[in-house]
Amino acid sequence: MRVLVTNDDGITSAGLRPLTDALREAGHSVLAVVPFDDRSGTGTALGITPGVPVRVTPVCEEPGLRVLGLEGSPSQAVLLARTGAFGVMPQIVLSGVNAGANTGRSVLHSGTVGAALAASSLGLSGLAVSVAAAEPRHWDTAARVAVDCLEWVRGARRRTVLNVNVPDLPPTRIRGVRYGRLAAYGPTALEAVPQEGAVVLREVPQPLPLDPETDIALVMDGWVTTTLLDPLTGVPARDAREKLASLRIRDVRAEEDACADEEKEEPAG
Repeated sequence: MRVLVTNDDGITSAGLRPLTDALREAGHSVLAVVPFDDRSGTGTALGITPGVPVRVTPVCEEPGLRVLGLEGSPSQAVLLARTGAFGVMPQIVLSGVNAGANTGRSVLHSGTVGAALAASSLGLSGLAVSVAAAEPRHWDTAARVAVDCLEWVRGARRRTVLNVNVPDLPPTRIRGVRYGRLAAYGPTALEAVPQEGAVVLREVPQPLPLDPETDIALVMDGWVTTTLLDPLTGVPARDAREKLASLRIRDVRAEEDACADEEKEEPAG
């Protein structure tokens, strides 16, 4: 396949080369369009203004691999590639390998996951892969998992979005693969600390126990966790459709007429 690779850790991320090498070894053609700097937490932000140039710089080109640096976000890379800015359009998007887990409902804010979601909104399937360590040592494990998961996404329906988290372990110590629900919260939370003229966010431990069937609990227990994220289809679940079908909207105009009549009857003064 023609695979678009991006990430939110930047062009110097240690996870980029192991991933592109693993993809080429599997026979894929790789176009890597990666932000020049760290774009963590950008979600699906595009930040593109029509008529304003976006700086793109060639970094390297090898057989089966082309790497470009982008002055923008991972989702920008997906949008530009999907609109043909870099020649032949990709068939699928692989975002990662990210340093640090992307688990729980906070994946909404992840630039790594955001690129996969942007792919879905633009008609492609997307795969986001993260390794659960702030300073990973086993990038090759995550790269190998990414290639295997890409094959699964390839056979799924178009616009599939799969979020994958890999323990920072050698392959022989991985317990296996489990499907994990998005956790409602993680082992840490963010706390705002006001300072003079600024606010600093810091992580604080969460005392509540983790649900063992959620993505964050499973990856912490040594499992590769896979979580499907619903693509933007606009099609609600059956029970939601039934509830929406019974929804009644009040007649706003009738209410406005009633208010007008009350104002007429109100005595002056």
